[in-house]
Amino acid sequence: MGLLDGKAAIVAGIGPGLGRSIAHTLAREGASVALAARRPEHLDAVAAELEAIGHRTVTVPTDVTIASDADRLIAAAYEAFGRVDVVVYNAFLYGPTTPATETDLDAWRDTFEVNVVGALNVVRAAVPHLAASDDGSVVLVNTQAARRSLPRRGPYAASKAALLSVARTLAGELGADGVRVNSVVPGPIWSPPLEAALAQRAERVGTTVEEEYARLAADAPLGRIATADEVADAVLFFASPLAHAVTGQSLDVNAGNWFH
Repeated sequence: MGLLDGKAAIVAGIGPGLGRSIAHTLAREGASVALAARRPEHLDAVAAELEAIGHRTVTVPTDVTIASDADRLIAAAYEAFGRVDVVVYNAFLYGPTTPATETDLDAWRDTFEVNVVGALNVVRAAVPHLAASDDGSVVLVNTQAARRSLPRRGPYAASKAALLSVARTLAGELGADGVRVNSVVPGPIWSPPLEAALAQRAERVGTTVEEEYARLAADAPLGRIATADEVADAVLFFASPLAHAVTGQSLDVNAGNWFH
């Protein structure tokens, strides 16, 4: 028996790292999973993995910044599975890495469109189905940057801080419909994208991936970087009946790299 047996979940923001791990974790616990992303190759790859081990999926290429795309995503999931119980929003845009006052305002807008407006598009479209579930759950994937001031990350950090506020607002407003809304807040995530980034840095500065890993993990009391699967387990907690009385909360998953 899985924690999500008989449930249907939507994961918006499928890629080779955390999105893939979330989809696998929810499917492992019994959920049918609708996969959404802008890049069809990511959707097809993860769907093939899940279907090869007997899990039900549907793939929906989606631009979350377009409300009609979000509507189509929710409709496709409901048509495939007959219900929507869980929505995980993992789509994000890092945005520019320039000083805040030198960053073009359109770049600020683009970052907020994906990180905040996209989340609202998906959640708004899903609310009627979530309210019809016996335990509707929304999990918004955030970032440690929302809690810490990072140079040259202004649009990303600000938009993610706004997303934390959105989660609390939605939790307060949707609670009467039995819908829970929570946030998972990772630090660095050990996954193929981060490993590739560290390999590039190591080549550029003349170190090794192992040395770059140790540098990044040095501030964490656990002495390591949380894996994508470990972050996905936190998503599962909020999505599952284990968190039946938990809403409006945020959970840091970062090996202790930052205490909140």
